[in-house]
Amino acid sequence: MEFGISYSTPFFGADPETLLGFARDAEEFGFESFYLPEHVALYPGAKIGEVALPPSLPYADPLECLSFVAAGTRRILLGTGVLLLPYHHPVTLAKRLATIDVLSGGRMRLLTVGVGALPGEARAVGVDFASRGRRADEAIDILRALWAGDESGVGFAGEFHRFEDACVYPKPLGELPIHVGGSSAAAARRAGLRGDGYFPGGRLTAEERRRQFALVRTTAIAAGRDPDRVQYTRWGSLDMSPEDVETLAAEGVTRIVISPGDADPGRRRDALGAFAAQMSLTT
Repeated sequence: MEFGISYSTPFFGADPETLLGFARDAEEFGFESFYLPEHVALYPGAKIGEVALPPSLPYADPLECLSFVAAGTRRILLGTGVLLLPYHHPVTLAKRLATIDVLSGGRMRLLTVGVGALPGEARAVGVDFASRGRRADEAIDILRALWAGDESGVGFAGEFHRFEDACVYPKPLGELPIHVGGSSAAAARRAGLRGDGYFPGGRLTAEERRRQFALVRTTAIAAGRDPDRVQYTRWGSLDMSPEDVETLAAEGVTRIVISPGDADPGRRRDALGAFAAQMSLTT
């Protein structure tokens, strides 16, 4: 089992010392990965389910933050949880992700993409909210094609994007995985059909999670893909026990991402250290 840490700029702030200190603590204690979420634009009245999102929440750009973290760390893998893929142009995004991967020495390995849940956010970037799933599918195909392309160029003719002879360099240092986040059946199918991993949201029941991951696997099999190669990431908490982890491992989970709930740097560091010792992350 691998363990990651999620850093929420709305909760912890976008202060560079706090961000980098958090990442360095996670790396020191043996955590595998460091994740950031994304919202491109909020608005008055924005809600996800029953949770209101004040429009002043400081959602810093996750890729800019990860580039900054990469410069101040040596080992920890970089992830998004989630990047709102339909709201990015896939050609420019391919360049940004490959650049981070190169500058970090091949650590942009846990890109997790989603489609977003806020209609107003889609409107702010000129995207039809109803089209975001199809846009995500198209973008995943474009990213992979551009990273695999050579000097002869890549062409694409889709519903939302059309181009010819596009060459995007530098290339990632090896294959850059794309994980799929989201709790819907569509997200599970997308993970099985196109994803290197599946990272569902935290509001599903145990039975819903079982059905969703089963859908990931059956979709992969139907597409001629090996379902065992699709990693399974889940949210966890600092109060988890080794027995809790064993239960998740038995369900096929390969990675647990923790979101610490204390903004005080000293208490947060102590909590991360205690969790790492309990899970034998440090040697």
